[in-house]
Amino acid sequence: MTAAGDVLDDLAKVTTARPAADDDAVAGVPARWVVTPASTDEVAEVLRLSSQLSLTVINRGAGTKLGWGGPPLSADVVLDVTGISGVVEHAAGDLIVVVRAGTPLAELQDAVAVAGQQLALDSPLPRATVGGALATSTSGPRRVLYGTARDLLIGITFVRADGVVAHAGGKVVKNVAGYDFGKLLTGSYGTLAVITEAVFRLHPRPAAHRFVSARLPDAASGGRAALGVLGSQLVPSAVEVDQGPDGTVTVTVLVEGVAAGLEDRVGAARAQLCADAMDGEEPPDHFGCYPFTADGIGLKVTSSLTGVGPVLAAARGTADMHRLPLHVRGSAAGVLYAGAPSDSDPASVRSLVERLREVVSSYGGSVTVLTAPAPVRDVVDVWGPVGGLDLMRRLKQEMDPDRRLSPGRFVGGI
Repeated sequence: MTAAGDVLDDLAKVTTARPAADDDAVAGVPARWVVTPASTDEVAEVLRLSSQLSLTVINRGAGTKLGWGGPPLSADVVLDVTGISGVVEHAAGDLIVVVRAGTPLAELQDAVAVAGQQLALDSPLPRATVGGALATSTSGPRRVLYGTARDLLIGITFVRADGVVAHAGGKVVKNVAGYDFGKLLTGSYGTLAVITEAVFRLHPRPAAHRFVSARLPDAASGGRAALGVLGSQLVPSAVEVDQGPDGTVTVTVLVEGVAAGLEDRVGAARAQLCADAMDGEEPPDHFGCYPFTADGIGLKVTSSLTGVGPVLAAARGTADMHRLPLHVRGSAAGVLYAGAPSDSDPASVRSLVERLREVVSSYGGSVTVLTAPAPVRDVVDVWGPVGGLDLMRRLKQEMDPDRRLSPGRFVGGI
């Protein structure tokens, strides 16, 4: 067996390396070493060395979602990609940007805003990086118009578990050959490869925008209002529902476009919601934010459009039954997040998760426990039923046969 000091020396020969500290733990699992490569080539060297020494590797961005997913089976090396940062190329005329994985999303937005453009991807956590957003498949209210990270990603550079550098896609909107690795790696929690660079499709920044909000008395009316906006000719950029512990639901609609046509669309949105709807240029404080803290209990609930109202109602009914302070917020396109305090009764959280899974089964959805204290994880199936699990396991076996990349972090212990 290689001595710990020898491993650190070997890592330091290929990149910046140090012993791990207590705050480098991943979902409660202590790490042994931390490396901060400055390039794709250095990532490749780290993974080649880790393969030779049979070390497990957990890739990390800003760490804003490091507690999501399952705890790793082990965490020998934390690979910090924040040293791989910056915009490589911004082809403004083609609405394309090439960016390194450790780049904060906020920094990327500032860079492309100079040309009047945007990456139309909501970032609920301000320090989140490009790589972290892809690894966890980040999205927010604007997915209604612009889609998700998978939809905006058109090219990717990644390093396989054996240290081989690979590229997929390109600087065109449609480029498919064999596996669509961009889609495969997005949302895989770092279990298939280490993403080092991404190519995104950009959109022009709208000339004008307005937020229209209405507070409605319950889940049924809130769900109907949101569904009505989505089914109208309004073409909103976002429709967010926000249900507080008191059961009321705030529906917020974002409309964007040229200033000349905006007033009519704002009027149509107000009429669609209710007579008391308010509008303004600034979003509500909660818009696009997760309703849970890093140390709290956070759920991701997906469903079809028609399932949003029933999900809100089931969440409220179950929370009231167990006296569970619950906040639900998310896109009316069918991706909601629910948050509860960290000291919530684990049995009550389990009942909530089980009830929501019953409801979303009729709407093609799922319920995932993103983050929760150990007592809750001990009694709740974090991932729940997942279709295509056998295929996912075969893909893991093909790309990482020794199970060294983030082992145990993803569904089914992948």
